[in-house]
Amino acid sequence: MKNIAIYPGTFDPITFGHIDVIKKGINLFDKLIIAVSEGGDKNHLFSTDERINLIKNSLHKDMKISPKKIQIIKFSSLTTTLCKKFKSNIILRGLRAVSDFEYEFQLAGMNRKLNEKIETIFLMSDVDNQVISSRLVKEIAIFNGNLKKFITKSVIKEIKKKV
Repeated sequence: MKNIAIYPGTFDPITFGHIDVIKKGINLFDKLIIAVSEGGDKNHLFSTDERINLIKNSLHKDMKISPKKIQIIKFSSLTTTLCKKFKSNIILRGLRAVSDFEYEFQLAGMNRKLNEKIETIFLMSDVDNQVISSRLVKEIAIFNGNLKKFITKSVIKEIKKKV
């Protein structure tokens, strides 16, 4: 049986922090499904399809990561429903700082209540990338700051078109 992990998020845009978690995930699991959320209460800079293209370009073109163990999808359901659809009992989540933990802990608990077979695994990005957030990247872009330490070339190109 394959170990399939679901890595859900908005990825608006994908950052080096996300990419660290993805790299670690593909080393730990047979398959990693990067699930791009269509819904939620967030005001997205990029459409869902644009975010999927940014992820593909960042991973495969910029970072040269093989697509062999990665599937990128969009979703608008509960993550537990997605797990059932893809026969996965693993949700992968990234942690940056202690401030993330409380929300992520609560989310993992709720997912476990919805489906007791699901385990949430938390991975931290490398130290250099732990402070990066998509929200801060967008703010830096608005003020024309240097984005090279936070996102790939493909994302820099596209974010500059948007802001």
